Amino acid sequence: MKHFDVIILGGGAAGLMCAIAAGQRGRQVLVLEGSNKVGKKILMSGGGRCNFTNLYCEPSNYISANPHFCISALSRYSQWDFIALVEKHGIAYHEKTLGQLFCDHSSKDILAALTAECEQAHVQMLTDSDIRSVAYKQGYSVSCKHGDYTAESLVLATGGLSIPKMGATDFGYRLARQFGLKVRTTCAGLVPFTFSGAMGALMARLSGVSLPAILEIGNISFTEGILFTHRGLSGPAALQLSSYWQPGKDIQLNLLPAQDAQALLLRAKAKQSKVVLRTVLSETLPRALVLELEPLFWPASAETPLAEISDTVLKQVAKQLNGWVLRPAGTEGYRTAEVTLGGIDTNELSSKTMECKDQPGLYCIGEVVDVTGHLGGFNFQWAWASAQAAGLVV
Repeated sequence: MKHFDVIILGGGAAGLMCAIAAGQRGRQVLVLEGSNKVGKKILMSGGGRCNFTNLYCEPSNYISANPHFCISALSRYSQWDFIALVEKHGIAYHEKTLGQLFCDHSSKDILAALTAECEQAHVQMLTDSDIRSVAYKQGYSVSCKHGDYTAESLVLATGGLSIPKMGATDFGYRLARQFGLKVRTTCAGLVPFTFSGAMGALMARLSGVSLPAILEIGNISFTEGILFTHRGLSGPAALQLSSYWQPGKDIQLNLLPAQDAQALLLRAKAKQSKVVLRTVLSETLPRALVLELEPLFWPASAETPLAEISDTVLKQVAKQLNGWVLRPAGTEGYRTAEVTLGGIDTNELSSKTMECKDQPGLYCIGEVVDVTGHLGGFNFQWAWASAQAAGLVV
């Protein structure tokens, strides 16, 4: 049985970052990763370019039952700290929309930097670990297919349930419950909406059509792109809103985010009185979308010149263009979700160190914790920050 100072379960973004911080302090660190390689989600993220952080990272970009929990870690290891690490390794990067930072070349650059830092800190890593049991008695003992190991500190960096084909499981939650921790209900986040019936068929016909829009639920709204798919609605705005949606609830879609549809239509009636409605709207919206909306929004006036359509009808059409009410059948679930909402209750943890309050030496970091970021590099920044918080004390 081999002894380490720290055993980290999970070799993803959080696990590797924690290993670096602990190893640089001279701690003997073992990372046990269940799949066949470390950093799989890093490699596939951002379309293979890894959206590794966001210039405008704030606590308000996170969802948690305790929205204040993330403040401490994020303030002590900020986006600028991770950018410094990226620049230290000479990784070329660029900013996309809304402060999102991506590698110029490949996600492999980020993983290579993290693994290089681990090597310099003498971190040991084992993949295909297949952990069989974890126990606590004046320290932690972990049994896996490679052997049995012990340590004073154990770090859960096991991730969530999103994308099972990449090895995601509920192992972290089961282990947390084994040690008496409360785990909040989990569900898929940052995930496309699905629709059924006639609306599902309409979405399928529009598959591939994209446009800027506003999607909202109550007072939560996102102004970004949407993409119609063969199953429903995707794109940044849809993914963002999915983290706030509850089954059975309606969402509202504004197809003309930069315009007052009513003013647009009444102005067109005055200036283009002889044209039909689809002609006017096709100047602003994708024509394929306009043709699908016609039988839904203005079926009786499809071939009627604008001059002959009453203002009342135009106002009704405008209302739907600026506030199309839709009820998703569901989401695509963990299969394509970027993150898992919910997880280990933050009330169980110290916000400064990520250590469990009632289970000495047990730390929980990254996605397994009930802190979920918006789309755009925020979840990686939570992984880096929470990992650093734990890595400095384990």
